[in-house]
Amino acid sequence: DIKDMAGARQQAAGGDDNAFQTLNRRFGEMITAANRQPQVMITVLEGAVLGGGFGLACISDVAIASEDATFGLPETGLGVIPAQIAPFVVERIGLTQARRLALTGIRFKGNEALRLGIVHEVADNSDALDTALENTLKAVRRCAPHANRVTKELVLNVGHIPMNTLLDQAATDFAAAVNSEEGQEGTMAFVQKRPASWNSPS
Repeated sequence: DIKDMAGARQQAAGGDDNAFQTLNRRFGEMITAANRQPQVMITVLEGAVLGGGFGLACISDVAIASEDATFGLPETGLGVIPAQIAPFVVERIGLTQARRLALTGIRFKGNEALRLGIVHEVADNSDALDTALENTLKAVRRCAPHANRVTKELVLNVGHIPMNTLLDQAATDFAAAVNSEEGQEGTMAFVQKRPASWNSPS
């Protein structure tokens, strides 16, 4: 954010040697919290998806982009680095592509973002974008809220926790889910061929 950068520059001029470090790390704390929030994060990406916006796209559970959205990591072309964003880009699209994007600063459109795995769906106009969002929301609402929370935590822990430890915890979580109100309601709804309570029209 240009205003934040200007504020940090003033702080630095006033003698705060850590102003830029603090500003940058604060963004990292925000994007980490957003990545780990238990709710499903859906991003709708239009216009310029650059720098920090690119990072947020990379931590979303479902990313829907306009075909003419512009993606890129422009930092190195500005003489700075994508410090807090780069690790999330690597996790999203892999080391090889992340290196290429970060070290060239190239810009690209929605269909290339889809090909790279940054986004999951591309819409060619605003109506299609709205429809894609509504379809995604409907799909998420069909899922049990607590089951989604536990599942998101499980997939985010892959590669960060030893596999046997992760699978042990997953088995414990599965047993708890089967015996939970959600698990019982989901099973009954399936048998009775009706929507589950969390997916009933309000």
